[in-house]
Parts: sequence; structure tokens; C-alpha cells
Amino acid sequence: MAELATRNSFLLPMATLWWRELVRFSRQRSRVLGMVATPLLFWLFIGSGLGSSFHPPSETVGSGYLQYFFPGTVIMVVLFTSVLATMSVIEDRREGFLLSVLVAPICRSSLVLGKVLGGTTQAVLPGLIFLLLGPVVGLTLHPLQLVFLTGVLFLISFCLTSLGFFIAWRMDSVQGFHAILNLVLIPMWLLSGALFPSSGASTWVQWVMRLNPLTYGLAALRRILYGQAATVSIDVAPLALSLEITVLFGVLTFVAALVWSGRPTVKNLG
Repeated sequence: MAELATRNSFLLPMATLWWRELVRFSRQRSRVLGMVATPLLFWLFIGSGLGSSFHPPSETVGSGYLQYFFPGTVIMVVLFTSVLATMSVIEDRREGFLLSVLVAPICRSSLVLGKVLGGTTQAVLPGLIFLLLGPVVGLTLHPLQLVFLTGVLFLISFCLTSLGFFIAWRMDSVQGFHAILNLVLIPMWLLSGALFPSSGASTWVQWVMRLNPLTYGLAALRRILYGQAATVSIDVAPLALSLEITVLFGVLTFVAALVWSGRPTVKNLG
């Protein structure tokens, strides 16, 4: 009985917070439109603008830059959604909801995991919607392939949501959160191989891209989308290595979010 009560004290608050995030998300349908439409415009304008001047590492796969940029745009969708989801931490603090949760007799890990899983789910859904545009650039997606892509998107979303939670936990304003976003998360995306391959960059940029954990999440996405085609085999890390680094990044960011969410003072909650 004691073990069951302990399990319920962890699972029930976690599931409740996860469901609360999804309910809030479903009531703001314009967010879904904006999260998909904005990256779509980026993809069309940047892809069309650079289409004639950019050549991927190989001509074996693809219809030019639009196809090369497609996985990076999916990551952009996930990034935007994860960031907006973790912004709810700041809103919950302002509304007093966070204080009521912190004083409740629940595990701190269930609070963090519930919020992170809620944001992760929100980020995966628009990413999958955008993936349905794959046939437009000649990508045929099979059911089993979609299952693997969903798993990779979940890992990437979990990493970015945990990182966003870590950043947002002590922030007292949305403006400050956006400033950190522009300083950290946007450069992570730009230097992940989303816009250009590392083979065409300068040496120091190549090293930054290799050290960037988001590079490997994008690499895993490319591997599953394109298979063993030359376009990905030349310039992209192997699938196994990419998944290992992405999982490690997710564990580290979640542990950091859990540790960072040590009980704050009333001043920080106000």
C-alpha cells in the first residue's frame, strides 16, 4: 500500500500537469497555426532564395536546397513550440499557480517531468504536421518511418523543453526569457546544420557544430528521412552516435532542470 501511495503521489501530479499543459495548448489554436506557418514561410522563402546558389554535399538525393532545409525547418517548428511551452513557467509564477504547486506535498520531480512532458507533447505534434509536407519535396514517408521519426522528434523536443524549463525557471519576465532565447537557442539551431552543412564552413565553425548537441538530433532526423543516401552519409553523423548523444543531452538537460528547480524563495515566486 505504501508503495502504491508513493507511486500515485508521483504519477498523478505528473499526469495532471501534463494534461493541464495540453488543455492550455488546445485552447490556443492560433498557436498551432503560427508555429507551423512561420517555419513554413522560412522554408519557402529561404529555400527558394538559396535554391539556385546552394548545392547540397551530394546530388544523389534531393530536389535542391528545399529538401536539404526541410529537416532543419522541422527542428525550427519543434524549437519554437518548446520555447513557447516553457514560457508557461513564467506565466504560472505570475498567476500564483506555481506557488500552490510548490507548497503541495508532491515530488519535485513530478512537477518538472509533468511540465516537460507537456511541452514535449506540444512540440511533437506540430513537428509531425510539418513532416506531412515531405512529399512536396519528394520524400516518401512510410508508416514505420513515421514511427521512428516520432521517436526522434520526441527526444529532440524533450531536450529543448528541458533546456527551456531550465532557463525559464528563474526568469521573472518574458522579455528576459526571449533575450536568453536569442542568445542560446537560436544560435544552437543556426549551427546545427539546419541552414548549411559543416563541410562548407570554416574550421572553427565546424568545431562549434560538432560540439553542438542539436547537430546530432538533426543528424538522426536526416538519417531516418533520407536513409543511406549519399547526401547524409558524407556530411552527417551516424544514426547510432546521433541517438546516443541526443539521449545523453536529454538526460543532462532534465537533470539540470530538476536540480535547478530547487525550492525557490517567496521573492522568486512573486
